[in-house]
Amino acid sequence: MDHVKKFLCSIKPTKGQQEMAKAFIPSAGCFGMAGVLALIYFTDWRLITNYIPLYNTKYPKPETK
Repeated sequence: MDHVKKFLCSIKPTKGQQEMAKAFIPSAGCFGMAGVLALIYFTDWRLITNYIPLYNTKYPKPETK
């Protein structure tokens, strides 16, 4: 295990790889946000979806007297 860690730590990304990684950050953020929104949508997480306009109309409103 120690030799694997030493090998992985010895590999340094090149300048071009660093620039490509920096350029991918906005795309990674968009993909991450889309994933979070898909998770909320498909799991129907009511704590969050109560605050989404039009989507929250599927929940019955509590009767107030």
